[in-house]
Amino acid sequence: MSEKLQKVLARAGLGSRRKMETVIAEGRVSLDGKLVELGERVTQEQVIRVDGHVVKYQAAESVVCRILAYNKPEGEVCTRSDEEGRKTVFDRLPVLKGSRWISIGRLDINTSGLLLFTTDGEFANKMMHPSQQVEREYAVRVFGDVTEAILNRLRMGVQLEDGEAKFLDIKEHGGEGINRWFHVVLTEGRTREVRRLWESQGLQVSRLMRVRYGNIILNNQLPQGGWQELTLKEVNYLRKLVNMPRETETKVRVETNKVTNPQARIRRAVKKHNQHRKAGERRRVTRTRS
Repeated sequence: MSEKLQKVLARAGLGSRRKMETVIAEGRVSLDGKLVELGERVTQEQVIRVDGHVVKYQAAESVVCRILAYNKPEGEVCTRSDEEGRKTVFDRLPVLKGSRWISIGRLDINTSGLLLFTTDGEFANKMMHPSQQVEREYAVRVFGDVTEAILNRLRMGVQLEDGEAKFLDIKEHGGEGINRWFHVVLTEGRTREVRRLWESQGLQVSRLMRVRYGNIILNNQLPQGGWQELTLKEVNYLRKLVNMPRETETKVRVETNKVTNPQARIRRAVKKHNQHRKAGERRRVTRTRS
């Protein structure tokens, strides 16, 4: 049995099928040590490399779609490793065997809130594609005089450097004076889009937090830096959104003696992680001084 090479690469979480077609056409992919062209098919026995790095072959039926909801703090970057040594959103995620977590989109370093991770690369790519129109909702604190005319322009659409953009919905959520909170909804994930929309009206965003992705709402009892795995029902809701078949298997433990306070367990894990990190920093400082 063989599959199209771009499909296997997309499933591994390296990008969309279209992007993988471009990577293949650029001569960056090899099978068993030989560069291949677009249209190549691959079997499980062959060794796949992209830019010289081995890519593990995963058969479609062997991939269990798992999804984590992570409460991202400000100050973390959405990359697996950072040259500047900054904390990343992957640092606190549970370790997997034979698979890896793939981020569904990104949040910039100064944005907090709901970030989803999955083990299914093809699902991740579909969730991020603009054609799927998956809603994202953000809580945003705006500094400045927000008039009704400004809100109307943001609903109708304004021209940004990368094209027209708009909010599908804007609702006021309190605040005083020139510091006011709003909840806004859009279906795209362009870089800094929420901030740029408000800045286009001469306003400043002082806080930004994603609170919803589709109908998955950020658990207000989930501490920053904490995560929880979605149930099979929630996984299949998201898969249905992007026209993917239902998942039949889950890795979420079903226990007769449930933890009475899972939030406390998450907080303990986050606290333990921070203690280890601070201890490591102190050791580095001590070695530097000596």
